[in-house]
Amino acid sequence: MSKVAKVKEAVKETLVGSEESEPALLSLQTKARFNSYAIKDPETGELFLGPDEFINAVAPPNEDYHKIKREQYTILFHVADRKNKGRVTLGDWGYFENLLSKPDAEYEIAFRLFDVERLGTVKYEDFRRLYELNKGPESIPFDWDCEWAKLYIGSKTKRHSMDYQQFSQMLRGLQGERIRQAFQLFDKDGDGYIEPEDFERIIMETSKHKLSDHLLENLHTLCNISQGSKVSYANVRAFQNMIKEIDLVELIVRRACAKSADGKITRTEFLNQAAKTTRFSLFTPMEADILFHFASLDEPSGRLGLRDFAKVLDPSWRSREEADDSRTLAKTKTGSQKVLGQFLESGYGFALGSVAGAFGAFMVYPIDLVKTRMQNQRGASPGQRLYNNSIDCFRKVVRNEGFRGLYSGVLPQLVGVAPEKAIKLTVNDLVRGWFTDKQGKIWWGWEVVAGGTAGGCQVVFTNPLEIVKIRLQVQGEVAKSVEGAPKRSAMWIVRNLGLVGLYKGASACLLRDVPFSAIYFPTYSHLKKDLFGESSTKKLGVLQLLTAGAIAGMPAAYLTTPCDVIKTRLQVEARKGDTAYTGLRHAAQTIWKEEGFRAFFKGGPARIMRSSPQFGFTLAAYELLQTALPYPGKAVEKVAMSDASATLREKVTDSPFYRSRNALKMLLDLDEHFGRSSLGPNEAGWKALPGWMNTGAVKR
Repeated sequence: MSKVAKVKEAVKETLVGSEESEPALLSLQTKARFNSYAIKDPETGELFLGPDEFINAVAPPNEDYHKIKREQYTILFHVADRKNKGRVTLGDWGYFENLLSKPDAEYEIAFRLFDVERLGTVKYEDFRRLYELNKGPESIPFDWDCEWAKLYIGSKTKRHSMDYQQFSQMLRGLQGERIRQAFQLFDKDGDGYIEPEDFERIIMETSKHKLSDHLLENLHTLCNISQGSKVSYANVRAFQNMIKEIDLVELIVRRACAKSADGKITRTEFLNQAAKTTRFSLFTPMEADILFHFASLDEPSGRLGLRDFAKVLDPSWRSREEADDSRTLAKTKTGSQKVLGQFLESGYGFALGSVAGAFGAFMVYPIDLVKTRMQNQRGASPGQRLYNNSIDCFRKVVRNEGFRGLYSGVLPQLVGVAPEKAIKLTVNDLVRGWFTDKQGKIWWGWEVVAGGTAGGCQVVFTNPLEIVKIRLQVQGEVAKSVEGAPKRSAMWIVRNLGLVGLYKGASACLLRDVPFSAIYFPTYSHLKKDLFGESSTKKLGVLQLLTAGAIAGMPAAYLTTPCDVIKTRLQVEARKGDTAYTGLRHAAQTIWKEEGFRAFFKGGPARIMRSSPQFGFTLAAYELLQTALPYPGKAVEKVAMSDASATLREKVTDSPFYRSRNALKMLLDLDEHFGRSSLGPNEAGWKALPGWMNTGAVKR
């Protein structure tokens, strides 16, 4: 062996290790991943990965590779196969995993791929040959003798090899030069403009692997940002700069949307945030125009949220066709399956509403008892009143009946309030869903209708519950005022009233519950959004939900107190000497005549103190339960339809080999067909190069 050959071999051994060398320490995970895909050599018994096994290891068939073809991962096999034997040993595998863990893995992989002789430099001849072997047959030509290329590799007579730093810098700027040359090629008359179709072809060949379907489908619309019908070179460069800095664009968009009350921003707000985020004004007005143009194609309002930007920034964003396919697949379900699914989902929501309703009712039940006793108190003069005010009533109940007296009738309340609150919450959500548009907006009038409908439906459960609860609540004070008054159970009251009796005062109940819910639900929704700034990017905490629910309950409870007073009087069993009301109108007229206008607001403060926190507790519990226990299969849908920031960034798997995909994306900057070309039997990939003559046959 000559001295030059010995020196080369020594350098090569230093870089890639000797034949027997393997990483000193291989983790159990590394060995496990290798062993799960390796096959055994029948002659030596050694485990190794061939090209097919290697692809399975770094690119499992069930993963999503977006715009990259799975067979293109064969390129990485040549990086891992350090000895050019057509197989990857455990030592090679450890070396490859270590390579992927480096912060600049994408550039290192590309460099080692083109470093044919494994001596730490890339020769122009090797780089050019590999490029020619792998480019597509119809690809836009690239001039390697251009002035830009000469700056990196020298002129024809003074070519020089590139070390790692020089090569990586050249690779970073290569895509921009490809786009410049392609623009110049299509600009036939030299006026600085090309047709939208030519721009579309340029981007499809140079950047398709990095862009979302939404961008690719609408590339031809770039000309719409100017007055003409053609695309200028300035447009092309602005588009490329925006895509090149996509991660920074995302950061700016996130920060700007987080500061916005509704989670949406304008072009001006984006540029203001960009100026604050970057040390210098990195983005030009045209670049901002391009970003907002493509993000607002489906939402031309000028105010955009993360969901709108996701279509531009997220390369994994699904195309309309894929979404249509998903909807078509959903439509293939049988009618019975749809009905069953809707029934189960409604039942699930009903169950959550029941738990939340029972929790809210229990928390405020003592206040409810005080409210009922105050409303049932008749007589205008102080001498006729048993209680002076709500606080006096509370004290006397505790003194005369004990602390347990505050929970008289709580059991039927908890049993009955579960379906009552559940049906109210379920119907409100259902009706709001019918009238909410695709952007998640709803007219305030429909919000009122949804709330009123929910209030009307709940009366089916509310009225029987209320009449039993009220009679149990006043039973204690009757026992104190009437000697030997029997104590009745809830079941006795139900049997005594009968089905018709259980719905006594239902008209008053409707008169109370419909306006209450019509006021409450829209107020609650707008308080969360307008006061606390809830949006798809900002979720409220428990305290904020409780506060919004409590505030919304105040006007709803007080304004409907007259209806509640009438309902209470109708449902309470009249005592000896008290007026027996015959109906809604008679009760209202009698109360006005005997007790005056102020009687209609008896127990109003107690009602506010009860209804306000009760609905706060109920709705806070309902929303927290929906978040903690989402309906199976519904969580994914909510994420897909929301502007949640998690939908914006491309998903990263736990496997370390997601960086393999990023490395391929960089290589595809050379040509979208890289690694896909069908090579002849005498030019099987890198076999055509001198340094790879010993490589085994590589399947394409």
